Amino acid sequence: MSAAWPRSRGKRVLLVIAILVALLIAASVGSWLWFKLNPVEIVEPPPGVLALLTQPIPDGPIADLVRRGRYLTIAGDCMSCHTRAGGQPFAGGLGLQTPFGTIYSSNITGDGDYGIGGWTPAQFYRVLHDGRSKTLGRLYPAMPYPHFTVVSRADSDAMLAFLKSVPAEHYNPPANRLPFPLDIRLVMIGWNLLNFSPHGFKADPRQSAEWNRGAYLVRGPGHCGACHTQKTVLGAEKSDKALQGAVIENRFAPDLTGNPRTGLGRWSAADIFEYLRTGRNQHAGAVGQMAEVVTYSTSLLSDADLNAIVTYLKSLPASPDTASGAPSAAAMRAGHAIFFDACTACHLVEAKGQPRMFPPLGGSAVAQQRDPTGLIGLILGGGRTAPTLARPSFQTMPSFAWKLDDQQIADVASYVRNSWGNRASPVSAKQVATIRSKLDLRQPLGRGD
Repeated sequence: MSAAWPRSRGKRVLLVIAILVALLIAASVGSWLWFKLNPVEIVEPPPGVLALLTQPIPDGPIADLVRRGRYLTIAGDCMSCHTRAGGQPFAGGLGLQTPFGTIYSSNITGDGDYGIGGWTPAQFYRVLHDGRSKTLGRLYPAMPYPHFTVVSRADSDAMLAFLKSVPAEHYNPPANRLPFPLDIRLVMIGWNLLNFSPHGFKADPRQSAEWNRGAYLVRGPGHCGACHTQKTVLGAEKSDKALQGAVIENRFAPDLTGNPRTGLGRWSAADIFEYLRTGRNQHAGAVGQMAEVVTYSTSLLSDADLNAIVTYLKSLPASPDTASGAPSAAAMRAGHAIFFDACTACHLVEAKGQPRMFPPLGGSAVAQQRDPTGLIGLILGGGRTAPTLARPSFQTMPSFAWKLDDQQIADVASYVRNSWGNRASPVSAKQVATIRSKLDLRQPLGRGD
């Protein structure tokens, strides 16, 4: 026989409060246990990273060359890939996850043994222009030499001068983890024959100087296509899909074309400028790899160069609008309930968000990408917006992997992708499970254990 419900109103209130407190304690303990088993680590950059990119360079015989080299290194976002978590700036060792295996970035400090301290300007230029290293031989395109090939010899020399001025770090990055025969660098002879030819930048005489400067930065040292362009089975960029968005390390680099649903079609020039300068605008905030790009690169560029990038991006024709199926009514109902419970505190009931704090979801290009990998990864793993000099504080989205199972995340993702005027393909539990596995995140406690 079940226990009798108290007749006294006061006792009923106390019992309800006790039950709620017990549930809160249980939820807190469960959350603590899950996070102990699945730590979500936000690694702070090593002290002095931004100072290295922003502090005044003392006068000296080659000070102007070093200053120019630092600016070009910033434009090339060298810091993001050549600085591992907990490591020293430019010392390398960051594992870049590719479909073929893990490739570790090299040490480009002035160390004479493991870095580039003993390199000549000609040897450094050969890396950028030809993809050939003094110490490693033929490089893999994880080092985006197909983009850096347009950098002039004078600019290459300036970059080397700056990198040699960086504090030397005596550190040898790990060996790449690639299967045979990809671990033999000579295979890159064939790859280069099919996919790469060294060349300089050719300005388009039909376009303005500002447009051409933007094209140089985006296509060249900025190497935006390395993340935002789909790849062939051999890992080369598909020229007919340039900047239309692509999966990169279990996230999705969004469409940068003029598509109003998935690209930058709804963003004004001022919106793009603000995003690149501060890491956020009224539409979105930079998280993941893009947060590092903003922090260490675009936020530090000159106004003239940011305007040039904006001019070029706004000129890109819209990518084709892809057809998408609609989620089931059951999925939308379930997604609505989950959204109301888990998301409205920040994004609000009508998903209008709080611009420059928590992005609005109606009309969100990130939510509507043809591939939901980015949205799934963000819900599962959470994210943090880029701290910049203009906006040094950051906002964090928590991980929901501890709370929601694969089907629940699929339902809420499908709901977000198809509400408030949004339109995109539904998300399946299988897609979520795949990304959860790649991110090495467990199911909520009691589910799948």
